[in-house]
Amino acid sequence: MTLKSILRLCAPATLLASGAIVSAQVLLPSVPPKQFGGSVTAAYEGWYDNPDGTHSFLIGYFSRNTEAELDIPIGPNNHFEPGNPDMGQPTHFLTGRRYGMFLYTMPKEFTKTQKLSWVLTANGVTTSVPFYMSPDYNVTPSISSEQSPGGGYNVPPVLRFSEKGNSFRGPLANPARAIARTASVGTPISLDFWVDDDALNSTGSNAPTRNPPPPVNVSVSKYRGSGPVTFGDAHPSFEALKGGKPDEPYSGKASTTVKFSDAGDYMLHVTANDYSGNGGGGSVCCWTTAIVKVAVSGASNPVRTGGQ
Repeated sequence: MTLKSILRLCAPATLLASGAIVSAQVLLPSVPPKQFGGSVTAAYEGWYDNPDGTHSFLIGYFSRNTEAELDIPIGPNNHFEPGNPDMGQPTHFLTGRRYGMFLYTMPKEFTKTQKLSWVLTANGVTTSVPFYMSPDYNVTPSISSEQSPGGGYNVPPVLRFSEKGNSFRGPLANPARAIARTASVGTPISLDFWVDDDALNSTGSNAPTRNPPPPVNVSVSKYRGSGPVTFGDAHPSFEALKGGKPDEPYSGKASTTVKFSDAGDYMLHVTANDYSGNGGGGSVCCWTTAIVKVAVSGASNPVRTGGQ
């Protein structure tokens, strides 16, 4: 594990110790999680430069709630500063640590001396975490920094929402890149996933992987929206279409259903992890994210999503 990986794994504690967290009471890293009533803190996965000179920031969060999921609308309790308060961040917060949930790209004029902060208030505790282009947080989420036992370098899985649809690779989730769907209140819609992956894996020691998990797993969750969202299976299993073992190129398909209780505009968040697991094991590679926007109308005839 590299020094940068260690720094990123320690980031929440480091930010707290450095005074990046502002709250009504001193919030120490040792504060234990709670089932309910805990705070939520932004997590900085890292940044990278784009070929056009712009800079992308990869951002997640840590909720100290182990049972409660929170809804915090864009506004005084959930905003970025300075500038636009809405940078595509979630308004629905899941439990625990959530890696690289969204990506925001700053213009090339944004300099290394500038900072962007995400301010969150949850259960009476306000946290403010700054994001800036520190060399310690320069990442390459599109390719692993460690070789697999076979000598290759892992890359994120390719994710599609129809067999021949637009593809996503890497943690690129942002509402500006979302695909669109429609639904009716109370009527489940199908959500299908196709993935392709190189099935490369690094254990950190280059030792062969024993009892490996499936090459790719997917999770889907509510990201924004005013009402309840029910998933038939938030972690659907993939049917292997090709491969299925380490270092054997893999393709698979999975499906789930989604039902909405209230009309309105919603966003769903999809994460596809390969062998590297959640957060890439600290190396910030290799997983893929995407957002699905769903316009939900009043109850009508059954709806099935079409291809993208």
